Amino acid sequence: MNSERLSALRQSFARLFGQTPRLFRAPGRVNLIGEHTDYNDGFVMPVAISRSTVIAASPRDDRQLHMSSLDFREASGGNVRVSSLDDPRPARAWTDYITGVAAMLERRGLRLRGANLLVASDIPAGAGLSSSAALEMASGWALLHTAGQEMDRTELALAGQEAEHAFVGTLCGIMDQYISANGRAGQATCLDCRSLSAEQLQLPEGFDIVICNTGVKHELASSEYNVRRRECQQGVELLRRFLPRIQNLRDVSLPDFERYRDALPEVIQRRCRHVITENQRVLRTREALREGHWNKLSELLAASHQSLRMDYEVSCAELDLMVDLAQRAPGFLAGRMTGGGFGGCTVNLVERQRSEAFVKAVLTGYNRRTGGNCGIQAEAYVVASASGVCALPDPSPQPELVEQIPGEHCQ
Repeated sequence: MNSERLSALRQSFARLFGQTPRLFRAPGRVNLIGEHTDYNDGFVMPVAISRSTVIAASPRDDRQLHMSSLDFREASGGNVRVSSLDDPRPARAWTDYITGVAAMLERRGLRLRGANLLVASDIPAGAGLSSSAALEMASGWALLHTAGQEMDRTELALAGQEAEHAFVGTLCGIMDQYISANGRAGQATCLDCRSLSAEQLQLPEGFDIVICNTGVKHELASSEYNVRRRECQQGVELLRRFLPRIQNLRDVSLPDFERYRDALPEVIQRRCRHVITENQRVLRTREALREGHWNKLSELLAASHQSLRMDYEVSCAELDLMVDLAQRAPGFLAGRMTGGGFGGCTVNLVERQRSEAFVKAVLTGYNRRTGGNCGIQAEAYVVASASGVCALPDPSPQPELVEQIPGEHCQ
């Protein structure tokens, strides 16, 4: 988020609440590979990105959260939503992400204090770039600091996941919150979603991350997410007749799946096949990055997209078109759909010197093929990898007040 936007956030906060705030930032994320494996205790490889959510915050003397946003229509009139730390309840609004995190922090024995909170974000909503997780992590970090409390970053991520389950109703895995809390600039993270052990992997030098947004989000996205989760669990229950020790699809090897797959209904069989083979692709991608074998990434990401399209059935015509156009565009190394599916974005690794030509080719081809369908507005974002949640320095800070992740500037 640029300095002008941050300045506008500070000024708006002063007008709305009559105080000078501190700013707290958390990044969005793009997932390089490993889709719909996190809630199956599997492996994922996300990257925190330079698009972020920033929260301006100041303490209150009561136990209330007063919340507003620069990015929602209600904020234009200065409207503020209020919730109580003593009686947190879902409001079926964007503020549930904040109230939910606060409730989960207090459930862990951390006494919070009331706060004024104003939100700004440059993460496109509904694009599959984890704007919700960024809001959870930024608000959690803000509430902790405002109350003079501390918490391990991974524990904060778990609180955010629980908030989404309990207050929003999305049975998400841990990936989005984990990378928003723990991201490292210049690196992808191979995360074991069961043990939460992680390995940082250097991204290919000389390549940009280019996110192409289809501009569509089909209504199936939210409902089908929970359907897929239930289908995976059904597969586990059926496979336990033959593999009684398995806890999740993470525990099923490909040879065992091939041996027993005919005992599964055809749809459940395909859902399980995606998760099991996707875990293997993540581990193969990890090896490719360890060894600097960038040429292997194209095959692995393409296979991931094909599995998401055919076996997991979460792609759509717009995503498939965007992937196809990218594969023919200048500078393309590897790419696929990313996020939950049914619209949203693709992720691409593109030669840095050819990123501009790549973006032009993909967007021109996409707009030509979609014919300017009603409401479709494709976009592309060339992003950098970023560090995880942090407090931003004041405009003219004293050095000891600037919080940084070791070895990285928090900006």
